[in-house]
Amino acid sequence: MDLNSDLGESFGAWRMGDDAAMLDIVTSANVACGFHAGDPAGILDTLRAAAARGVAIGAHVAYPDLAGFGRRNMDPSSRELVADVIYQIGALQGLAAAAGTRVTYVKPHGALYNTIARDERQAADVIAALRALDPGLVLMGLAGSPLLDWARAGGLRVVAEAFADRAYTPDGALVSRREAGAVLHDPDLVAERMLDLVRTGEITAIDGSRVRLQADSICVHGDSPGAVAMARAVRQRLESSGVSLAPFAGMPVS
Repeated sequence: MDLNSDLGESFGAWRMGDDAAMLDIVTSANVACGFHAGDPAGILDTLRAAAARGVAIGAHVAYPDLAGFGRRNMDPSSRELVADVIYQIGALQGLAAAAGTRVTYVKPHGALYNTIARDERQAADVIAALRALDPGLVLMGLAGSPLLDWARAGGLRVVAEAFADRAYTPDGALVSRREAGAVLHDPDLVAERMLDLVRTGEITAIDGSRVRLQADSICVHGDSPGAVAMARAVRQRLESSGVSLAPFAGMPVS
């Protein structure tokens, strides 16, 4: 199993999360590309720290929305969205090369992530961007979402992701952050929930029902309160139960 987190999101004097601590825990890092968060110097620092620890690098591409942290819905034209995604990946590839590492996958962020999980037009634009720049890049997306099938049909390899610190609806979508209980904060609860997912292939939805969820990677958001404690609890719980953790870049992906 892979364990990932969204990192490189600090911006100038505005500090977001604890990248150094998270990089000692996770196996893959989704690094901001400057559109929703992150500045070049900070992103480079995060990439160097990840390279030193052997953590795999993904481009955390987003809508151009610094003020809203990439969490506001947008409807860019296909021309704009394809170019925006290519631009962000290209920038991160350059910084990664300077840090002695490379970008192996792409994980969209925030509103873009949630939109392309089910919006075929915007999903096709993101897929087209990867195919135009580097078809060898793996696309990480929401487990159980149509996006994964669309990407496979477009010739991309995909990795299905589950969220440790987010609640799920009965149909396998993420509960909106506007709703109570959408974000989970108890490290022990989160860790047990992820062990249950790995063992059973199911997760308990917000209404108590069980949802089938086949995932290759688990995410703990780096900006969540107590993120480091949650990520550490998840890792310790999985490893103590015999689950090995490694970057999915070194595993077979679909």
